[in-house]
Amino acid sequence: MILEQIIQQVINGISLGSIYALIALGYTMVYGIINLINFAHGDIYMIGAYIGFALTTFFKLNFLSSLIISMLLCSILGVLIEKVAYKPVRNSTRIAALITAISVSLFLEYGMMYFVKPETRTFPELLPDKQIHIFNTNAVLDFKNLSIIVITISLMLILQYVIYKTKIGKAMRAVSLDSDAAQLMGINIDKTISSTFAIGSALAGAAGVLVGVYYNSINPLMGVLPGLKAFVAAVIGGIGVIPGAVFGGFFLGITETVISAAGGSLYKDAVAFAILIIVLLVRPNGLLGKNIKEKV
Repeated sequence: MILEQIIQQVINGISLGSIYALIALGYTMVYGIINLINFAHGDIYMIGAYIGFALTTFFKLNFLSSLIISMLLCSILGVLIEKVAYKPVRNSTRIAALITAISVSLFLEYGMMYFVKPETRTFPELLPDKQIHIFNTNAVLDFKNLSIIVITISLMLILQYVIYKTKIGKAMRAVSLDSDAAQLMGINIDKTISSTFAIGSALAGAAGVLVGVYYNSINPLMGVLPGLKAFVAAVIGGIGVIPGAVFGGFFLGITETVISAAGGSLYKDAVAFAILIIVLLVRPNGLLGKNIKEKV
């Protein structure tokens, strides 16, 4: 019985952690390139969920088509936000960029609330309600969990290929290491930053659709807390480090699930932020982050 519960909670934790990991990747990519904490990223995830809802409800598209179109539209939205809001303050102080990010976040939240109203919408059932029993026990892996895990892993593998095997990925890594030297070598900084926002926003859009399918409900403020949690996951793993975002997402998802299973569902958010504080005290650069010494 105890083994079954452990297996079940690990499965649930990996599913939740997959969502956090997808959103955290966008945070960590943008921070790695331009040292900006994009607090509007969680709201792009919310818009991705609404795009998926509209495509499946009004246009009657299937799950995979809705997922791909949501990713494309969210990537375009991410580029537009970067061009309109972040590019003008790129060389300003960090506090100016931070205030801009918070302003964009609030604009997206309440702009969506104006157009779609604050009511919670019910996401249509897109995936079959099938279950697989693990190791002949009562622990089950349903089709929704399996789909989330498979899609998340697939997107992460594609991201790894893009970053390490393509020209734009090499440009991202170069700009992350030294933007001035990269520009002197002929790399288009603006194009690289736009590509980073496009990829990160596409992953957030995918997470939005997956959450809609999994929880069957969406609302205009649904991106606030998961956005913060994904930021926590990115910091725990080491913000700016892609494997760290993935690790942090899964770690936080499994931790929250275990806390909820132990009867502490009311305190799971407090535990998440307590872990963040402990990690920052012990390892300020994150568990997988590197110690970087700055010259004075």
